[in-house]
Amino acid sequence: MDRRAFIGTLAGGLLAAPLPAGAQAPQKVPRVGYLSNGSASDPRRVALLSAFQQGLRDVGYVEGRNIITEVRFAEGNYERLQGLAVDLVRLKVDVIVAYSTPATQAAQKATRTIPIVMTTVVDPVATGLLVGLGRPGGNITGLSLMAPELIGKQLQLLKELIPKISRVAVLGNPANPSNRPQLRAAEVAAQALGVRLQSLEARDRNDLDGAFLGMTREQAGGVIVLVDGILIDNRIQIARLAGETRLPAVYGLMEHAEAGGLMFYGANPVDLNRRAGIFVDKILKGAKPADLPIEQATKFELVINLKTAKALGLTIPASLLQRADQVIE
Repeated sequence: MDRRAFIGTLAGGLLAAPLPAGAQAPQKVPRVGYLSNGSASDPRRVALLSAFQQGLRDVGYVEGRNIITEVRFAEGNYERLQGLAVDLVRLKVDVIVAYSTPATQAAQKATRTIPIVMTTVVDPVATGLLVGLGRPGGNITGLSLMAPELIGKQLQLLKELIPKISRVAVLGNPANPSNRPQLRAAEVAAQALGVRLQSLEARDRNDLDGAFLGMTREQAGGVIVLVDGILIDNRIQIARLAGETRLPAVYGLMEHAEAGGLMFYGANPVDLNRRAGIFVDKILKGAKPADLPIEQATKFELVINLKTAKALGLTIPASLLQRADQVIE
């Protein structure tokens, strides 16, 4: 036998040889995809990703050792989500974590077999993602951002701040399917409070000037900004326009108040993203998404930006200040 043949035979024998007694084959490291409509350059979007990764660490996962995270940001473009979701499926990830309703929809279109953990989704049943919250069915489970009555409470805050308010603008993004159930809930609440609604749309930053011009033209007394990734990506411009038009605004995401918005009332998305790690852990240990009930937000925070209130010439009632979880001065 020549030298080359001998080496080949030796290598083949080593590969075919059984493992020594007690030895274990190296375990496959699970891969988790993280899909977000946000931007990798946005500190708040990165903070949400970090919260999810912290949630994984809390249940024993260490990046690169016993888990690998594949991160995909759509950079504020909903149309990119589908391609990114397909990319994660091609990588054969074990679970996809989807931030927002559009991201979850894209993941669902890309796969009906890989488990999907949604987070910060508004109304997964109304948007057709699930058949129910208790037993979601299919391959999706996770966390819902809003309770059905949340928009009504935001309207109540405006009414408490400005008792004579009679017309409220609602700013949403028609490209986001979760905006429709939010608007329907606002219409029900407005009727109960005796307030008329003015619905305005913005698909991107180029639509925002026209939307606020429409609010001014129709003499809106305040504005509710619906939960949406594109709107949150343009939160600084929205806060500036609300200030220029002197419109008190209530938002469903904390980042708006931090960027100069007047009031935030809603759930904390950082906490929801952290808890997504618990769902991933359960699935990796064998749980089926169809059997994991959707976790709805139960704790809501009120944040008031006093600096913005002063700029608008508003005096925040003591009753509101006393209920605030945080006051930005």
